[in-house]
Amino acid sequence: MRKQYRSEGLAETELAESPFEEFARWFIQTVESGLPEPNAMVVSTVDEAGRPSSRTVLLKSYDEHGFVFFTNYGSRKGRELAANPNISLLFPWHALARQVVVRGTAQRTGRDETAAYFRTRPHGSQLGAWASAQSTVVASREELDQRYTELAERYPQEQVPVPPEWGGFRVVPDEVEFWQGRENRLHDRLRYVREGDAWRVERLCP
Repeated sequence: MRKQYRSEGLAETELAESPFEEFARWFIQTVESGLPEPNAMVVSTVDEAGRPSSRTVLLKSYDEHGFVFFTNYGSRKGRELAANPNISLLFPWHALARQVVVRGTAQRTGRDETAAYFRTRPHGSQLGAWASAQSTVVASREELDQRYTELAERYPQEQVPVPPEWGGFRVVPDEVEFWQGRENRLHDRLRYVREGDAWRVERLCP
């Protein structure tokens, strides 16, 4: 199963000064392309034994300080990041023959930032954050639904408080790679590498 990529190339002279500016360009283009859930990204972490795990989450914001997502801190990724903050993000924009790979460290967001985002979530999603003890074993779907029903009765309309074990992570990158598919598997891979307050760009073999 192979597809011959015929996209235009990616040249060093075309890159923005910082990876955040370049990411913003690519992200806007991805949104405008109509690709479903362009903010979906694969988050990879490792446990204390060095075993990796990956899952798909949604990017909620990004700026020159990093890439932010939210989760239950008691989840597998939350526990693994508490023990080892090294993290990788992958944006798999296959329909555009593009990928972005971010490597760096994860830092918890402040409670004010977490609360501000939590208030933007739909009421049902706020209840769901309380109902689900993410990554833990649950006896049945019925038990999970019952938790949700009880919470919906407790908070039918009013604002739901932020769960104490729920919050955000900001991924501060050390490297950001932009991957553009090309013909004959000779893809363009340009990687920003942090050097103090500046960024160096290097080209990788495909």
